[in-house]
Amino acid sequence: MTRRVLVVAGLVLAAAVLVPPIASAHGLVGRTDLPIPTWLFGWAAAVVLGVSFVALSMLWQSPRLQHPRERRLFRIPRIVDVICGVIAIAWFGVVVYAGYAGVNTPTANLAPTSIYVILWVGVPVASLLFGDVFRAFNPWRSLAVGLRWLSRGRGWRTLPYPARAGRWPAAIGIVAFAWLELNYVHKTDPAKLATIAIAYAVVQLIGMAIYGIDEWSDNADPLGVYFNLFSRLSVFERRPGGSLYARPPLSGAPQMPAVAGSTALLVVAIGSTTFDGFSNGPVWASLGPDLTDLFGGGTVGIELAGTVGLIGCILAIGGFYRLGIAGMETVGRGHDSRDLARRFAHTLIPIAFAYLLAHYFSLLVYQGQAMKYLVSDPLGNGSDLFGTAKQGIDYSVISSTGIWYVQVAALVCGHVAGLTLAHDRALSIYSNVKEASRSQYWMLVVMVGFTSLGLWLLSVIGAR
Repeated sequence: MTRRVLVVAGLVLAAAVLVPPIASAHGLVGRTDLPIPTWLFGWAAAVVLGVSFVALSMLWQSPRLQHPRERRLFRIPRIVDVICGVIAIAWFGVVVYAGYAGVNTPTANLAPTSIYVILWVGVPVASLLFGDVFRAFNPWRSLAVGLRWLSRGRGWRTLPYPARAGRWPAAIGIVAFAWLELNYVHKTDPAKLATIAIAYAVVQLIGMAIYGIDEWSDNADPLGVYFNLFSRLSVFERRPGGSLYARPPLSGAPQMPAVAGSTALLVVAIGSTTFDGFSNGPVWASLGPDLTDLFGGGTVGIELAGTVGLIGCILAIGGFYRLGIAGMETVGRGHDSRDLARRFAHTLIPIAFAYLLAHYFSLLVYQGQAMKYLVSDPLGNGSDLFGTAKQGIDYSVISSTGIWYVQVAALVCGHVAGLTLAHDRALSIYSNVKEASRSQYWMLVVMVGFTSLGLWLLSVIGAR
């Protein structure tokens, strides 16, 4: 135990020494209003992870999340699915129509805020709180289910979904969405967004027609698979047949199917958010223009430079995770790195959510309020359907200091949750508690590294 404590103390000290300089190198949100120095956040985060690791090693002696106790709450009537599906299809139609027929000003058109704020940020938060809500409000899935019902069994036979493909289509799709949000020069053009939304829906409908609605939705629909990951952190789960169950927090993550592409999907989720922060920092400010010139300048040069940066951040995150897995491979016998990477992939889910919430929290809190006037005037042409078109955004709903606290809390809690999931999984696959704890030295290194990176990114970009 003494040796373990020394190792942990060394890691904590290293993280604490590393975080303060980078966290204070750039302007923090509301840094002049913080009640304690910014460097203290770095120390506190590192200490929390170290203490959590020691506490888990001493008090968590057997797996508790692999086969959790669940309680059936009630059955959700089928009519609820029908209502949710109709709402989803109608909303999708309104967003697309607004994109084409509305004004070209992004902040006055319903489409950009619906896609980048409500869908990309709001749905993950709702998934964590209430379970896989997107499955019920998925417009293309709802349309496919409706068409299947109307056909009354007269449809065609579907092909088996290729196991080798796994979730790679979803991972590639999330890379594409991240590229759209971070690098596409016309990313806020409502008409172009509407066209992309239609193309996305058509691809999903074709995939469902070929491989089956559930098979495609569970593996290849990028947004559906992505949002489902966050729902695994929720205490609620809806089972096939409509029954709603309550379960311990985090316990849905270990049940994530270990199919091909699952690790890549989570690495993409973290890596794309990392590039979002990195691209707003001084390093990219000096490196980006050089890459842009290298690719010929102009719009194409900017997009290609951003593509290189996005891929680079994803590869860096994946490499760091694999480094931790390689260290775990040295503990015990019979566990190769590929097997360990697959078995511990679910530990990245809370980290992916933490990065998402930390980076986009203020965007959700502030720009999310824009829906009050956008639903009344979706085209931006002066209409007032619900009497809320004149309402604005209340920036006093939370202070910049409050945003900073939420961001840091999200990062720390997310990494502690990841460490907990990793420890619980280690107890289930290693021969004894000692080996399980030793294997998690490496996971602690990964978590401390991700926390340090997250704090640095926050210090670079400030509030969104």
